[in-house]
Amino acid sequence: MNIALVKLSAIGDVVHALPVAAALHAALPQARLVWIVERREAAVLRDNPALSEVVPVDTRGWRRARRPLAVAETTGALVALRRHLRASRFDVAIDLQGLVKSGVITAATGAPLRIGFTAAHCREGLNVLFTNQRVAPPPAARHIVDRYLSLVEPLGARARSVDFSLPTDGAAEARIDEFLMGAGLKARDRLVVLNPGAGRPDKRWSTASFRGLARRLAGEPGASVLVTWGPNELADARAIVGTEAPGYATLAPPTNLDELLAVLRRASVVVAADTGPLHLAAALGTRCVGLYGPTAAERNGPYGRGHRSLQSPDHTMTSLGVDPVFRAVADLLDGPAADPSTSEPTR
Repeated sequence: MNIALVKLSAIGDVVHALPVAAALHAALPQARLVWIVERREAAVLRDNPALSEVVPVDTRGWRRARRPLAVAETTGALVALRRHLRASRFDVAIDLQGLVKSGVITAATGAPLRIGFTAAHCREGLNVLFTNQRVAPPPAARHIVDRYLSLVEPLGARARSVDFSLPTDGAAEARIDEFLMGAGLKARDRLVVLNPGAGRPDKRWSTASFRGLARRLAGEPGASVLVTWGPNELADARAIVGTEAPGYATLAPPTNLDELLAVLRRASVVVAADTGPLHLAAALGTRCVGLYGPTAAERNGPYGRGHRSLQSPDHTMTSLGVDPVFRAVADLLDGPAADPSTSEPTR
């Protein structure tokens, strides 16, 4: 059986869908699993033992094509993609994204069985035009991970546990160890990682709040604070770290995906909004404090046991104060480690 998984983006969403590949591989070990994903997110799937192939696409670039040469290149890429997908002779395609663009790619696989969500559970209802078996997740499946896992049940698969497989790069791990040693930080020794970024401005906790949290953590519980940052986030990270001496936080170096994973593996607690690094940390089993305003912690919180999710009462990040976040981090610093691998799917 040849099975295509269509989950294009973003990083956190791809992480949440990883247990689908693991569940299918466990239930159908002879099946060939192919994941179609955006080029930028493809690194998350590197060396995944459940996958036979990863097919990167660039729908972001395709949508930006305006000049004649870019349009021609996009057309050629689409033709080549369709030819590759048809040559794979897929029996099943599973659309985990629920968008029109993912539906188009699902249909392009040519699979006779195309599984997706019912319209009520799709982010774009027109997605149902491209699937022919539609699943409504059970009411108990409140978290998006459990909702994704409901899509494998038409194939007779059922996840006994939730398995996240993420890549490891020895050179990246060594670079982060060297950085931590040089900064006087010890891995997993009350090391709190703050990640101030998020894909949407309304999901970001303020720089002032992160700065206040860093000061509190460096004092009362004696934590070491490391501030990570991504593209266009360096100024905010520097503002959180501050310029006083001695400092109460350390600025992380620039990181690629492998280096970020190495940082998250070494953290005692990670504090972040609903964004990719938070979900990467939870998948690794690092304890997390998730900060939620416009998105729902029940659906998108850090998955597994041993985490804390703080939901803003009015769904704005400005309503989340420093005190409850500080208390949540302090509690986790002295609590048991999280372990997503032991989480049972909700049914």
